[in-house]
Amino acid sequence: MTGIFNPIPPGKVKLLPGMFQHRFDLNYSYVTSLRSQSLLQNHYLEAGLWSARSRPEDIHWGWEAPTCQLRGHFLGHWLSAAARIYANTGDAQIKARADYVVSELARCQEENGGGWAGSIPEKYLDWIARGKRVWAPHYTLHKTLMGLCDMAKYAGSAQALDVLTKWADWFYRWTGQFSRQEMDDILDVETGGMLEAWADLYGLTGREEHLELMKRYDRPRLFERLLAGEDPLTNRHANTTVPEAHGAARAYEVTGEKRWRDIAEAYWRCAVTDRGTFCTGGQTTGEVWTPPFEFSARLGDKNQEHCVVYNMMRLADTLLRWTGDVVYADYWERNLYNGILAQQNAETGLIAYFLPLRAGSTKRWGTPTDDFWCCHGSLVQAHTMYANHVYYEDEDGLVVSQHIPTELEWERDGVPVVVKQTFDTEAYSMGKVHEPDGPAHRPNRRVVELAIHCKQPAEFALKLRVPWWVVGRAAILVNGESQAVEAGPSNFCTIRRTWQDDTVRVELAKALYPCPLPDEPDTVAFMDGPVVLAGLCEEERTLYGDKDRPETILAPDNEREWFFWQHGYRARDQERGLRFVPLYEVKDEAYTVYFPVEQK
Repeated sequence: MTGIFNPIPPGKVKLLPGMFQHRFDLNYSYVTSLRSQSLLQNHYLEAGLWSARSRPEDIHWGWEAPTCQLRGHFLGHWLSAAARIYANTGDAQIKARADYVVSELARCQEENGGGWAGSIPEKYLDWIARGKRVWAPHYTLHKTLMGLCDMAKYAGSAQALDVLTKWADWFYRWTGQFSRQEMDDILDVETGGMLEAWADLYGLTGREEHLELMKRYDRPRLFERLLAGEDPLTNRHANTTVPEAHGAARAYEVTGEKRWRDIAEAYWRCAVTDRGTFCTGGQTTGEVWTPPFEFSARLGDKNQEHCVVYNMMRLADTLLRWTGDVVYADYWERNLYNGILAQQNAETGLIAYFLPLRAGSTKRWGTPTDDFWCCHGSLVQAHTMYANHVYYEDEDGLVVSQHIPTELEWERDGVPVVVKQTFDTEAYSMGKVHEPDGPAHRPNRRVVELAIHCKQPAEFALKLRVPWWVVGRAAILVNGESQAVEAGPSNFCTIRRTWQDDTVRVELAKALYPCPLPDEPDTVAFMDGPVVLAGLCEEERTLYGDKDRPETILAPDNEREWFFWQHGYRARDQERGLRFVPLYEVKDEAYTVYFPVEQK
């Protein structure tokens, strides 16, 4: 099924120098630092191929330890990340490593009798079938299925598809022994993305048994309540259910059956529209959904699990493609800055499982080989995806959904088109000696420039997202000429013309604004455009001023260093000094996001 917006094929967009390229590179360094033999350790163990002579420093511990019931989950995330890195960059080295890992999984499968390719025993599934407690075997197995599927889709691995198909035959036989009631009981134990895996496989093969597997992994106990307009999510483990919504969405795309789409859209309404989010755009406390719009009692040290952020962004992207509704792109951007970036250490590239939102919090960073939480897995996938969400195409032309420095190679009616997106250096850098009229202080705007080059004149519509945080209307200029377009906040505006060598300049005014807790409106966070600001303090503090006019409370701080504008603020006219920085810049400092504010 195609949507209103269609994704640009992988490899057609490359990142340009800047923060996003830096974060991608950090992730790449971590992904490539991990030894293949260590990644495979638990699959080797299950197949009787693991060497007991392995050195302790070569073993992956934490959730990957050979004694953990979730062991082996990370390898699938790693394969998915490697496949997407290859698809986006053409990196032959990482493809060779990923192909080797797939070949070793095939060897393990052969040792296991030609079907099973898991990192845990088959009996774990039999245990949950008879009600014996075991930690989420379907979740663990899905990760390897996902990695194999992504290697087939994005890296063209025929061997990955072969391993996946043989393993699917095992699942087809195993699930065939159960009634619908029995399958529902089995699937009440965390199933991860199993439904999505079978929908993906059916999309690749078209085989009836893979369609039947998809139907067997339906989740009527959750889905029917969503379709009935009920709330089955409050206080329920969030990342158990988000992948099931992904499965419904993918099932719609490969079958066209409306029920599946209705489920995915009902999930979004229940999880986001009718529930609300923290200022960051994220949700959850202690891994469960909060009650709708009741957040004040849920600020803690375990807010915003990274897996939920990443998976909800995936769902937002799906709904954006189906509908073309800008609200999903706005959601994606908000979570990008205040989740994906905020939960990756900007020096080490490692992960914070949670993003605490209570006063005086600190981020707890994972280690390279001693933790391997679930969020380690979503980390390595999340930072491969920047280039895949900037541009889309629709029937009229090109859609620019996100503002990330990139270069796009595209084609319109057979005409090659190159689009280079950058941030304006005059507004944000030193300026030139012969242009002395640059800003004296940090500009309250973001300026994006698009250089469009067509090999020959090409007529198409350029659709530009104006984000939700823009103050007033965006100013859009083509070759220096102002365009008369309706470009208010949270909107796509369209410029249709014949293009060849043109420059589009988009000026987006921004301001400080408050983001209150919905059930405690005098407790607010402060945002600078799409970015949440964190106050660097170890305790809760009351601030004094007009909460609806943050400029009465915050003033620019250390705004310039050499060629770059800085993003910090300081509290003004308070009892004690307090500095604010973007939440995504915080590493080891104690910080506070929400502040009680009293009128002086």
